[in-house]
Amino acid sequence: MKCLLIASESAEVLFYWTDPEFELNIQEQYGASQEEGEKPPAFEDSINTLFAPIIISCSTMVDRLGDSYTSFTTENNHTYVLHQFEECLYIAVNGDREEDEEDLKRKIYVMKKMIEVLFGMVTLSSTLIRKELRPQDTEQRTNLWKYLQSLLETYSRLREQDQSFLVEAVERLIHPTLCEQCIEFLERRLVQQINSSVERAGEEVLHAFILVHTKLLAFYSSRNASTLTSSDLLALIVMVQNMYPSNIDLEDTAPEVGALRVKEEEYHTLVTSHEMKLMEIPFCLQMAEDSLRTLEAPPPDPSNPSRVFLEVTLKEGCYPMMPHSMYCLPLWPGITLVLLTKIPNSNLAMSVYVFLEAFAKLEKRLSEGLEGSAARGQTSIQDLRNKLDKFIRALGTSDIQVGVMYEACRTELWIPVQVKILFLSSLFSFPPLVLPLYPPPFSLREKLMDWKDFLLVKSKRNITMVSYPEFPGLIHFIYVDRTAGQMIAPSLNITDRATSELGKGPLAHFIKGKVWGLVNTSRIYLQKGYSTVTLRDGDYFFCYFLWFENETGYKLEVKDLPILPNDSAPIGMLAWDYYRKLLRYYSKSHQGEVVKCYELLTVHLGVIPTEYILQHCSQLARKLWEPSRIPLL
Repeated sequence: MKCLLIASESAEVLFYWTDPEFELNIQEQYGASQEEGEKPPAFEDSINTLFAPIIISCSTMVDRLGDSYTSFTTENNHTYVLHQFEECLYIAVNGDREEDEEDLKRKIYVMKKMIEVLFGMVTLSSTLIRKELRPQDTEQRTNLWKYLQSLLETYSRLREQDQSFLVEAVERLIHPTLCEQCIEFLERRLVQQINSSVERAGEEVLHAFILVHTKLLAFYSSRNASTLTSSDLLALIVMVQNMYPSNIDLEDTAPEVGALRVKEEEYHTLVTSHEMKLMEIPFCLQMAEDSLRTLEAPPPDPSNPSRVFLEVTLKEGCYPMMPHSMYCLPLWPGITLVLLTKIPNSNLAMSVYVFLEAFAKLEKRLSEGLEGSAARGQTSIQDLRNKLDKFIRALGTSDIQVGVMYEACRTELWIPVQVKILFLSSLFSFPPLVLPLYPPPFSLREKLMDWKDFLLVKSKRNITMVSYPEFPGLIHFIYVDRTAGQMIAPSLNITDRATSELGKGPLAHFIKGKVWGLVNTSRIYLQKGYSTVTLRDGDYFFCYFLWFENETGYKLEVKDLPILPNDSAPIGMLAWDYYRKLLRYYSKSHQGEVVKCYELLTVHLGVIPTEYILQHCSQLARKLWEPSRIPLL
């Protein structure tokens, strides 16, 4: 019994997702009142009827009291969580007790993040985002909502199954030799050749990476590229998994852990002896055999990109929603090459964001009754008008589409500020460009051919607890480098057919439940300002540590963490990068020094003495920090 809804202040449904149980409940509730032979109401109308009183009451409370409720529970034990983002109201519902309020709030923030990645600066305007989320064309609206629904379902599946999405950090596939070779290939044989091609139509590859399911095998960024944030990378992995979902049933037939270790040694010998010569065979971008779950009915060519809006930090400043094109090229089921390119009009996007930021500050001054004054460093209304006039005139002479828009708006240059925001934002609702087929021969698929099966198994057995016999009683751990946004943990296979270091399904499933609960508990205490948590739960002992180090590995002094209000965004890196804020907060007292943040969660058998457990945690953290053993960076 789950549902997520986005509505406008006028109670118009902008998007909804329900699971089959919730949908059936709605149909039974509103279908029973129909006369015999009368056609039942459309499901969207039933959803609207159900939520309209909640939406209207929430809007009324905001108008009259300046405040509103954020959650409530009904008599039938349905939990509702609400959050207002500008003029859009998000409502998440759970009626089967599988999700608590924090889970529902996280789902709301993740949905907002995915919409920002898909629509960019359009989300800054309530009028435009309403038009984007609810197109007039019924078929277009249905396709869009199905796509957004599938993204939400994919995220929910990943968070339930994947430890990297549980803690919201990217997991690297640990194989230094192969990783180094792939990075070198991405740089020399892919990015450089594409960027030097005259057929790239003004696009430039900024980032290229290889995913094995959700794990990162190799990542390369061009020299002039901004760092790709962990939040954006996690969102992109959700999109890739939505296009090419992992087939868990096939993965459950993977070899045992011991067989994997033998296989890895064989592959390592093969690489060191033959050095895996690059094979010069063409690689066609249309090789995808898996059907794509996308907006259009027929599966598009995999070389047809998606437009995504990502954060970029340059010397000129930080731009949260810069347009990029994302190309997803499946090498095999489960292994995907992803390219992120800078579009030709990226400089235009920077100018647009500067204007939008100036408009936001101006509107704030207008709302405070300070329209006649401008503080030092702030742009006056007249200066902003002059700059905007010059900017639009320049656009009108440089782009045919923008020129048509300019001619339509030229007589209305002094229209209200909000309308100008809509005009500027609409510049980036154009469809993405299509990068032409790459002229250089691609040998990446051939290079990885002998490694394919090993990589797919390795993604499920990244590291094993058998590798750490010096820690008796240690059942599981998750180690996270919050500065790099990356994590490492032993696998947790919970199906009946798969065997892991924790045994078959039932035991692993039990431990998995304990680990998921520990992560949720640690976040509750972290929100209250605690950086260390130790607790006993029956036969198990749990530990959570958050600490700071300098770049040499020296542990810095403990400092009180900020206490977050109950209505704050959920702790994590996908929906809201709490750890980046935390690093900035802590670094204020360490000016001129590089500060790094780490987390460690451990599960021990309860019979192990506490002093040994704490000693294990310290030793394990040092072992995992050494880049020669597990390269997190």
